[in-house]
Amino acid sequence: MIKKIREAERYIRSRIKIRPLIGIIAGTGLGSIAKVVSVQARIPYSEIPNFPTSTTEGHRGMLSVGSLGNKDVMVMEGRFHMYEGYSAADIAFPIRIMALLGVQKLIICSAAGGLDPRFEPGDLMLVLDHINLMGTNPLIGPNLEVFGPRFPDMTEAYDKAMNKLAAEEALNQGIDLKKGVYVGVHGPSLETPAETRFLRMIGADAVGMSTVPEVIAAVHCGVKVMVIAVITNVNLPDCMEKTDIEQVINTAEKASTRLASLVEGIVRKI
Repeated sequence: MIKKIREAERYIRSRIKIRPLIGIIAGTGLGSIAKVVSVQARIPYSEIPNFPTSTTEGHRGMLSVGSLGNKDVMVMEGRFHMYEGYSAADIAFPIRIMALLGVQKLIICSAAGGLDPRFEPGDLMLVLDHINLMGTNPLIGPNLEVFGPRFPDMTEAYDKAMNKLAAEEALNQGIDLKKGVYVGVHGPSLETPAETRFLRMIGADAVGMSTVPEVIAAVHCGVKVMVIAVITNVNLPDCMEKTDIEQVINTAEKASTRLASLVEGIVRKI
């Protein structure tokens, strides 16, 4: 694994001229984030040695490096999911490369289903904590000591200072930034009414099929993390409505411009 990571790292270094200090992951339908970046290099995932490729609709599969708010950034336009057949370690692969390239802070953006009945489609939720129901962990197997300890502490997985910046910037921009707990599930099937009720009962405010392995990998690498989820639909167990990927993408795209503005403001303040 270390050899594969190093090979990908060397290739990316050969294609970029800057050292990104901030990483950004843009999930389903959230490509507008990359549009606010002054791009120095854009690399398709398929060209990077050993790098996974996105197979899900709404994920471009492009690594962009450039500047945003006078900061050097690296943006993943599209991510990977275990339901595509990837392991949790595969999902951690890009995070570890970011850490080797110098990324110190990571902003993760993803689409999620709302579980809090007060949420509405299009809301933005700042993640304060997570529940891992994905059945696995990206750190399973031999510990890669070059990145971090065998048993990384997760009591403050989501950086309080970065979350404070997000709340302040949302207030400045007049964005009603919700806050809550994200629960990660394996997917790709969506939740049944009984599962939805259970997830709400255990304390989750939003549910998604990504993010958690990325956060764990980043914490293991010593990278500070902030996550903003776009609520694409709201799941009410007693009156569930059918949801499809087109609806998820459309709602995410509508919120994408507002999210991009918020992320740009946060990056400027970091």
